[in-house]
Amino acid sequence: ISALIQQTKQDNPNTLILDAGDTFHGQTIATLNRGESIADIMNAIGYDAMVPGNHDFNYGSGRLSELNGITNFPILAANVKNADGTDFLAPYTIKEIAGLKVGIFGLATPETTYKTHPDNVKGLAFTDPVAAAAETTALLKDQTDIIICLAHLGMDTASTDTSIKVANEVKGIDLIIDGHSHTVLEQGQVVGDTLIVSTGEYDKNLGKIELTVTDGQITEKKAALISRDTVADVVPDEAIVKTIETIEAEQAVILSEVVGKTEVALEGAREQVRKGETNLGNLITDAMVSLTGADCALTNGGGIRASIAAGNITMGDIIQVLPFGNYIVTKVVTGADIKAALEHGTSAYPELLGGFPHVSGITYVIDTSKPAGDHVVDI
Repeated sequence: ISALIQQTKQDNPNTLILDAGDTFHGQTIATLNRGESIADIMNAIGYDAMVPGNHDFNYGSGRLSELNGITNFPILAANVKNADGTDFLAPYTIKEIAGLKVGIFGLATPETTYKTHPDNVKGLAFTDPVAAAAETTALLKDQTDIIICLAHLGMDTASTDTSIKVANEVKGIDLIIDGHSHTVLEQGQVVGDTLIVSTGEYDKNLGKIELTVTDGQITEKKAALISRDTVADVVPDEAIVKTIETIEAEQAVILSEVVGKTEVALEGAREQVRKGETNLGNLITDAMVSLTGADCALTNGGGIRASIAAGNITMGDIIQVLPFGNYIVTKVVTGADIKAALEHGTSAYPELLGGFPHVSGITYVIDTSKPAGDHVVDI
Protein backbone atom coordinates (compact mmCIF):
# COMPACT_ATOMS: atom_id res chain seq x y z
CA ILE A 1 0.00 0.00 0.00
CA SER A 2 2.73 2.44 0.94
CA ALA A 3 4.68 1.81 -2.27
CA LEU A 4 1.59 2.57 -4.35
CA ILE A 5 0.82 5.67 -2.28
CA GLN A 6 4.36 7.05 -2.58
CA GLN A 7 4.31 6.48 -6.36
CA THR A 8 0.96 8.26 -6.62
CA LYS A 9 2.32 11.21 -4.63
CA GLN A 10 5.30 11.43 -6.97
CA ASP A 11 2.99 11.46 -9.99
CA ASN A 12 0.58 13.94 -8.37
CA PRO A 13 1.63 15.86 -5.24
CA ASN A 14 -2.03 16.89 -4.78
CA THR A 15 -2.83 13.61 -3.06
CA LEU A 16 -4.67 12.89 0.19
CA ILE A 17 -4.40 9.56 2.03
CA LEU A 18 -7.60 8.70 3.91
CA ASP A 19 -8.86 5.70 5.86
CA ALA A 20 -12.41 4.51 6.58
CA GLY A 21 -11.81 2.74 9.90
CA ASP A 22 -11.49 -0.65 11.61
CA THR A 23 -7.80 0.02 11.42
CA PHE A 24 -6.17 -0.28 14.86
CA HIS A 25 -7.53 -3.71 15.75
CA GLY A 26 -7.44 -7.23 14.35
CA GLN A 27 -4.14 -8.95 13.74
CA THR A 28 -1.71 -9.68 16.57
CA ILE A 29 0.68 -6.95 15.44
CA ALA A 30 -2.14 -4.50 16.17
CA THR A 31 -3.67 -5.92 19.33
CA LEU A 32 -0.51 -6.70 21.30
CA ASN A 33 0.18 -3.01 21.93
CA ARG A 34 -3.43 -1.90 21.54
CA GLY A 35 -3.12 -0.22 18.15
CA GLU A 36 0.06 1.77 18.61
CA SER A 37 1.99 -0.26 16.03
CA ILE A 38 -0.63 0.53 13.38
CA ALA A 39 -0.57 4.22 14.30
CA ASP A 40 3.22 4.19 13.85
CA ILE A 41 2.92 2.50 10.44
CA MET A 42 0.23 4.96 9.30
CA ASN A 43 2.37 7.88 10.44
CA ALA A 44 5.27 6.53 8.40
CA ILE A 45 3.08 6.14 5.32
CA GLY A 46 1.75 9.67 5.70
CA TYR A 47 -2.01 9.43 6.22
CA ASP A 48 -4.01 12.66 6.35
CA ALA A 49 -7.15 11.59 8.26
CA MET A 50 -9.32 8.64 9.29
CA VAL A 51 -12.68 7.85 10.85
CA PRO A 52 -12.92 5.32 13.68
CA GLY A 53 -14.63 2.02 12.92
CA ASN A 54 -16.51 0.08 15.59
CA HIS A 55 -13.45 -2.16 16.12
CA ASP A 56 -11.29 0.90 16.80
CA PHE A 57 -13.22 1.26 20.07
CA ASN A 58 -12.33 -2.30 21.14
CA TYR A 59 -9.60 -1.10 23.51
CA GLY A 60 -11.96 1.43 25.07
CA SER A 61 -12.65 5.07 24.24
CA GLY A 62 -9.77 6.21 26.46
CA ARG A 63 -7.29 4.22 24.41
CA LEU A 64 -8.75 5.58 21.16
CA SER A 65 -8.14 9.10 22.53
CA GLU A 66 -4.54 8.10 23.26
CA LEU A 67 -4.10 6.74 19.73
CA ASN A 68 -5.49 10.03 18.41
CA GLY A 69 -2.59 11.68 20.23
CA ILE A 70 -0.07 9.23 18.76
CA THR A 71 -1.15 9.69 15.14
CA ASN A 72 0.23 12.61 13.12
CA PHE A 73 -3.23 12.97 11.57
CA PRO A 74 -6.69 13.51 13.09
CA ILE A 75 -9.21 10.77 13.83
CA LEU A 76 -12.53 12.36 12.92
CA ALA A 77 -16.08 11.73 14.15
CA ALA A 78 -18.75 14.40 13.89
CA ASN A 79 -21.43 12.21 15.47
CA VAL A 80 -19.68 10.91 18.61
CA LYS A 81 -20.30 13.05 21.68
CA ASN A 82 -19.22 13.01 25.30
CA ALA A 83 -21.85 12.91 28.05
CA ASP A 84 -21.75 16.71 28.31
CA GLY A 85 -22.45 17.09 24.58
CA THR A 86 -18.91 18.07 23.60
CA ASP A 87 -17.10 16.38 20.73
CA PHE A 88 -15.26 13.17 21.66
CA LEU A 89 -13.03 13.57 18.59
CA ALA A 90 -12.58 16.45 16.17
CA PRO A 91 -15.60 16.46 13.85
CA TYR A 92 -13.67 17.67 10.81
CA THR A 93 -10.40 18.98 9.45
CA ILE A 94 -9.61 21.32 6.54
CA LYS A 95 -6.64 20.58 4.29
CA GLU A 96 -5.28 23.02 1.72
CA ILE A 97 -4.15 21.34 -1.47
CA ALA A 98 -3.39 22.87 -4.88
CA GLY A 99 -4.82 26.17 -3.66
CA LEU A 100 -8.12 24.53 -2.74
CA LYS A 101 -9.55 23.97 0.72
CA VAL A 102 -10.76 20.43 1.30
CA GLY A 103 -13.08 19.80 4.23
CA ILE A 104 -12.98 16.24 5.61
CA PHE A 105 -15.38 15.00 8.30
CA GLY A 106 -16.04 11.65 9.91
CA LEU A 107 -19.16 9.60 10.71
CA ALA A 108 -18.90 6.56 12.99
CA THR A 109 -21.53 3.85 12.94
CA PRO A 110 -24.08 3.98 15.79
CA GLU A 111 -23.88 0.17 15.68
CA THR A 112 -20.66 0.59 17.67
CA THR A 113 -22.77 0.69 20.84
CA TYR A 114 -23.47 -3.03 20.42
CA LYS A 115 -20.64 -4.10 18.11
CA THR A 116 -18.03 -3.48 20.78
CA HIS A 117 -18.29 -4.14 24.51
CA PRO A 118 -20.66 -1.55 26.07
CA ASP A 119 -17.97 -0.50 28.56
CA ASN A 120 -15.75 0.54 25.63
CA VAL A 121 -18.17 3.34 24.73
CA LYS A 122 -19.54 4.13 28.18
CA GLY A 123 -20.36 7.84 28.46
CA LEU A 124 -20.41 8.33 24.68
CA ALA A 125 -23.42 9.05 22.47
CA PHE A 126 -23.48 8.13 18.76
CA THR A 127 -25.86 10.62 17.19
CA ASP A 128 -27.82 10.36 13.95
CA PRO A 129 -25.26 10.33 11.10
CA VAL A 130 -27.62 12.22 8.77
CA ALA A 131 -28.14 15.05 11.26
CA ALA A 132 -24.42 15.23 12.04
CA ALA A 133 -23.56 15.22 8.33
CA ALA A 134 -26.05 18.00 7.60
CA GLU A 135 -24.72 20.15 10.42
CA THR A 136 -21.07 19.61 9.52
CA THR A 137 -21.63 20.10 5.79
CA ALA A 138 -23.37 23.41 6.53
CA LEU A 139 -20.35 24.47 8.61
CA LEU A 140 -17.89 23.52 5.88
CA LYS A 141 -19.86 24.86 2.93
CA ASP A 142 -18.56 28.44 3.08
CA GLN A 143 -15.07 27.49 4.28
CA THR A 144 -14.12 24.90 1.68
CA ASP A 145 -14.10 24.08 -2.02
CA ILE A 146 -14.48 20.30 -1.65
CA ILE A 147 -16.25 18.29 1.05
CA ILE A 148 -15.29 14.68 1.77
CA CYS A 149 -17.04 12.42 4.28
CA LEU A 150 -15.19 9.49 5.83
CA ALA A 151 -18.07 7.20 6.79
CA HIS A 152 -17.74 3.99 8.72
CA LEU A 153 -21.42 3.29 8.06
CA GLY A 154 -21.60 0.73 5.28
CA MET A 155 -24.31 -0.03 2.76
CA ASP A 156 -26.14 -2.98 4.33
CA THR A 157 -29.83 -2.69 3.54
CA ALA A 158 -30.70 -4.04 7.00
CA SER A 159 -29.03 -1.07 8.67
CA THR A 160 -30.90 2.12 9.49
CA ASP A 161 -27.72 4.20 9.14
CA THR A 162 -25.96 3.88 5.79
CA SER A 163 -23.76 6.00 3.56
CA ILE A 164 -26.50 5.86 0.90
CA LYS A 165 -28.98 7.41 3.33
CA VAL A 166 -26.51 10.20 4.12
CA ALA A 167 -25.90 10.88 0.42
CA ASN A 168 -29.64 10.91 -0.29
CA GLU A 169 -30.56 13.24 2.54
CA VAL A 170 -27.59 15.61 2.80
CA LYS A 171 -26.69 17.82 -0.13
CA GLY A 172 -23.24 19.27 -0.65
CA ILE A 173 -21.04 16.22 0.05
CA ASP A 174 -18.79 15.65 -2.96
CA LEU A 175 -17.33 12.31 -1.92
CA ILE A 176 -18.10 9.64 0.70
CA ILE A 177 -15.33 7.14 1.46
CA ASP A 178 -17.20 4.31 3.13
CA GLY A 179 -16.34 1.30 5.29
CA HIS A 180 -18.01 -1.16 7.69
CA SER A 181 -20.02 -3.36 5.28
CA HIS A 182 -16.95 -4.56 3.31
CA THR A 183 -18.74 -3.53 0.10
CA VAL A 184 -16.68 -3.64 -3.11
CA LEU A 185 -17.47 -0.78 -5.51
CA GLU A 186 -15.26 -1.11 -8.58
CA GLN A 187 -15.93 2.44 -9.82
CA GLY A 188 -17.92 3.86 -6.95
CA GLN A 189 -21.63 4.56 -6.84
CA VAL A 190 -23.22 7.92 -7.57
CA VAL A 191 -26.10 8.93 -5.31
CA GLY A 192 -27.46 12.35 -6.23
CA ASP A 193 -24.42 14.59 -6.57
CA THR A 194 -22.30 12.44 -4.24
CA LEU A 195 -19.82 9.75 -5.26
CA ILE A 196 -19.63 6.88 -2.75
CA VAL A 197 -16.55 4.64 -2.81
CA SER A 198 -15.72 1.48 -0.86
CA THR A 199 -12.76 -0.88 -1.22
CA GLY A 200 -14.08 -4.10 0.31
CA GLU A 201 -12.08 -5.53 3.20
CA TYR A 202 -8.60 -5.83 4.69
CA ASP A 203 -5.92 -4.92 2.13
CA LYS A 204 -7.46 -6.65 -0.87
CA ASN A 205 -7.90 -3.32 -2.70
CA LEU A 206 -6.57 0.21 -2.52
CA GLY A 207 -9.10 2.82 -3.58
CA LYS A 208 -8.03 5.63 -5.90
CA ILE A 209 -10.28 8.63 -6.51
CA GLU A 210 -9.40 11.37 -8.97
CA LEU A 211 -11.22 14.70 -8.69
CA THR A 212 -10.76 17.12 -11.58
CA VAL A 213 -11.25 20.75 -10.58
CA THR A 214 -11.73 23.52 -13.14
CA ASP A 215 -12.09 27.14 -12.06
CA GLY A 216 -12.70 26.04 -8.48
CA GLN A 217 -15.47 23.57 -9.41
CA ILE A 218 -15.31 19.77 -9.54
CA THR A 219 -15.89 18.83 -13.19
CA GLU A 220 -15.15 15.10 -13.00
CA LYS A 221 -15.02 12.34 -10.38
CA LYS A 222 -13.36 9.01 -11.18
CA ALA A 223 -13.03 6.04 -8.82
CA ALA A 224 -11.06 2.83 -9.29
CA LEU A 225 -9.72 -0.05 -7.25
CA ILE A 226 -6.14 -1.24 -7.35
CA SER A 227 -6.39 -4.96 -6.55
CA ARG A 228 -3.70 -6.68 -4.55
CA ASP A 229 -3.84 -9.50 -7.11
CA THR A 230 -2.74 -7.16 -9.91
CA VAL A 231 0.29 -5.58 -8.22
CA ALA A 232 2.40 -8.60 -7.33
CA ASP A 233 5.43 -6.97 -8.97
CA VAL A 234 5.31 -3.78 -6.88
CA VAL A 235 8.49 -3.34 -4.85
CA PRO A 236 7.50 -2.79 -1.19
CA ASP A 237 8.36 0.51 0.48
CA GLU A 238 11.60 -0.37 2.26
CA ALA A 239 11.04 2.17 5.04
CA ILE A 240 7.70 0.59 5.93
CA VAL A 241 9.18 -2.92 5.71
CA LYS A 242 11.80 -1.88 8.28
CA THR A 243 9.15 -0.29 10.51
CA ILE A 244 7.12 -3.52 10.48
CA GLU A 245 10.20 -5.68 11.07
CA THR A 246 11.16 -3.56 14.09
CA ILE A 247 7.68 -3.87 15.58
CA GLU A 248 7.56 -7.63 14.96
CA ALA A 249 11.00 -8.15 16.51
CA GLU A 250 9.90 -6.33 19.66
CA GLN A 251 6.74 -8.43 19.87
CA ALA A 252 8.36 -11.78 19.04
CA VAL A 253 9.60 -12.36 22.59
CA ILE A 254 6.05 -12.30 23.95
CA LEU A 255 4.43 -14.11 21.02
CA SER A 256 6.88 -17.02 20.93
CA GLU A 257 6.26 -18.10 24.53
CA VAL A 258 4.92 -21.68 24.54
CA VAL A 259 1.85 -21.95 26.77
CA GLY A 260 0.49 -25.38 25.81
CA LYS A 261 0.46 -28.27 23.38
CA THR A 262 -2.16 -30.04 21.28
CA GLU A 263 -1.99 -33.49 19.73
CA VAL A 264 -4.62 -32.58 17.12
CA ALA A 265 -5.38 -29.56 14.96
CA LEU A 266 -7.88 -27.20 16.64
CA GLU A 267 -10.49 -25.95 14.17
CA GLY A 268 -11.25 -22.23 14.15
CA ALA A 269 -11.94 -21.50 10.47
CA ARG A 270 -14.68 -18.95 9.86
CA GLU A 271 -16.68 -21.40 7.71
CA GLN A 272 -16.74 -23.89 10.60
CA VAL A 273 -17.16 -21.83 13.78
CA ARG A 274 -20.00 -19.70 12.40
CA LYS A 275 -22.27 -22.64 11.63
CA GLY A 276 -21.24 -25.44 13.99
CA GLU A 277 -19.33 -26.37 17.09
CA THR A 278 -15.65 -27.30 16.76
CA ASN A 279 -13.04 -28.80 19.06
CA LEU A 280 -11.49 -25.34 19.51
CA GLY A 281 -14.84 -23.83 20.49
CA ASN A 282 -15.33 -26.69 22.95
CA LEU A 283 -11.85 -26.15 24.39
CA ILE A 284 -12.46 -22.42 24.88
CA THR A 285 -15.81 -22.90 26.61
CA ASP A 286 -14.48 -25.82 28.69
CA ALA A 287 -11.71 -23.49 29.85
CA MET A 288 -14.33 -20.89 30.79
CA VAL A 289 -16.15 -23.45 32.96
CA SER A 290 -12.87 -24.64 34.48
CA LEU A 291 -11.83 -21.10 35.40
CA THR A 292 -15.16 -19.93 36.81
CA GLY A 293 -16.72 -23.08 38.25
CA ALA A 294 -19.94 -22.18 36.41
CA ASP A 295 -22.46 -24.85 35.38
CA CYS A 296 -22.09 -24.01 31.71
CA ALA A 297 -20.49 -21.53 29.33
CA LEU A 298 -21.33 -19.99 25.97
CA THR A 299 -19.25 -18.00 23.50
CA ASN A 300 -19.97 -16.86 19.95
CA GLY A 301 -18.23 -18.41 16.98
CA GLY A 302 -17.54 -14.98 15.46
CA GLY A 303 -15.11 -14.34 18.32
CA ILE A 304 -12.96 -17.31 17.29
CA ARG A 305 -10.68 -15.96 14.57
CA ALA A 306 -8.10 -18.63 13.70
CA SER A 307 -7.19 -22.32 13.91
CA ILE A 308 -4.27 -23.85 15.80
CA ALA A 309 -2.09 -26.55 14.20
CA ALA A 310 -1.07 -29.69 16.10
CA GLY A 311 2.04 -29.14 18.21
CA ASN A 312 3.12 -26.42 20.58
CA ILE A 313 0.69 -23.59 21.28
CA THR A 314 2.25 -20.15 21.68
CA MET A 315 0.94 -16.92 23.13
CA GLY A 316 0.84 -15.65 19.55
CA ASP A 317 -1.52 -18.49 18.62
CA ILE A 318 -3.83 -17.60 21.51
CA ILE A 319 -3.95 -13.94 20.52
CA GLN A 320 -4.70 -14.83 16.89
CA VAL A 321 -7.56 -17.07 17.97
CA LEU A 322 -8.97 -14.60 20.53
CA PRO A 323 -7.85 -11.11 19.46
CA PHE A 324 -10.66 -9.02 20.96
CA GLY A 325 -9.50 -8.69 24.55
CA ASN A 326 -12.80 -10.07 25.86
CA TYR A 327 -13.16 -11.15 29.47
CA ILE A 328 -15.42 -13.73 31.06
CA VAL A 329 -18.64 -12.65 32.73
CA THR A 330 -20.32 -15.09 35.12
CA LYS A 331 -23.97 -14.52 35.94
CA VAL A 332 -27.08 -16.29 37.18
CA VAL A 333 -29.58 -16.92 34.36
CA THR A 334 -32.73 -18.94 33.80
CA GLY A 335 -33.27 -21.81 31.40
CA ALA A 336 -35.35 -19.42 29.31
CA ASP A 337 -32.35 -17.07 29.07
CA ILE A 338 -30.15 -19.89 27.82
CA LYS A 339 -32.78 -20.93 25.28
CA ALA A 340 -33.08 -17.33 24.05
CA ALA A 341 -29.29 -17.14 23.59
CA LEU A 342 -29.22 -20.42 21.68
CA GLU A 343 -32.16 -19.33 19.50
CA HIS A 344 -30.41 -16.06 18.72
CA GLY A 345 -27.17 -17.79 17.78
CA THR A 346 -28.76 -20.46 15.58
CA SER A 347 -31.31 -18.18 13.91
CA ALA A 348 -29.46 -18.11 10.56
CA TYR A 349 -28.45 -21.78 10.44
CA PRO A 350 -27.19 -23.22 8.09
CA GLU A 351 -25.98 -19.80 6.92
CA LEU A 352 -22.86 -18.43 8.63
CA LEU A 353 -23.51 -16.24 11.68
CA GLY A 354 -20.97 -14.72 14.06
CA GLY A 355 -23.41 -15.36 16.90
CA PHE A 356 -23.38 -19.15 16.50
CA PRO A 357 -23.16 -20.59 20.04
CA HIS A 358 -20.22 -22.72 21.17
CA VAL A 359 -21.02 -24.26 24.54
CA SER A 360 -19.71 -26.25 27.49
CA GLY A 361 -21.99 -27.99 29.96
CA ILE A 362 -24.87 -27.79 27.48
CA THR A 363 -26.09 -30.02 24.67
CA TYR A 364 -28.81 -28.80 22.35
CA VAL A 365 -30.74 -29.95 19.30
CA ILE A 366 -32.05 -27.67 16.54
CA ASP A 367 -34.77 -28.31 13.98
CA THR A 368 -34.41 -26.02 10.94
CA SER A 369 -37.84 -26.99 9.62
CA LYS A 370 -39.16 -24.75 12.37
CA PRO A 371 -39.02 -20.93 12.05
CA ALA A 372 -36.11 -18.89 13.41
CA GLY A 373 -36.76 -18.27 17.07
CA ASP A 374 -38.10 -21.81 17.50
CA HIS A 375 -35.13 -23.76 16.15
CA VAL A 376 -34.03 -25.18 19.50
CA VAL A 377 -36.16 -28.20 20.39
CA ASP A 378 -34.10 -29.81 23.16
CA ILE A 379 -31.58 -28.48 25.72
